[in-house]
Amino acid sequence: MQINWEHLKEQATAAMKQAYAPYSKFPVGVAALVDDGRIVTGCNVENASYGLTLCAECGLVSSLINSGGGRLIAFTCVDISGNLLMPCGRCRQLLQEHGGSKLQLATDDGIKTLAELLPWAFGPEEMEKRLD
Repeated sequence: MQINWEHLKEQATAAMKQAYAPYSKFPVGVAALVDDGRIVTGCNVENASYGLTLCAECGLVSSLINSGGGRLIAFTCVDISGNLLMPCGRCRQLLQEHGGSKLQLATDDGIKTLAELLPWAFGPEEMEKRLD
């Protein structure tokens, strides 16, 4: 499947503009291509109780599941200036669950796989090994 990285970045930027970030003033938007051709997006949603803040990746995964599921194959994340951002460790784990190690991510250093950014990841495959 052809990946239009510029279109993904545009979709992430549009999502970022919907972010609710009154405390940090750091809106984040994400977009991902799903294996069936859909694009799902998400934005961060802050909370006065900081621990309850939702990352943009949480919104994206919720959108993925709510719109029929599937596997993420390409992902991008941007800040208010359109700069590429890297997901934190927690969010990389969310992406591992729904995209796996072959998920491609846009970075300042080019396209990387999630395996490069989250080596030795723990995912659904590990659970299957342990349950057999």
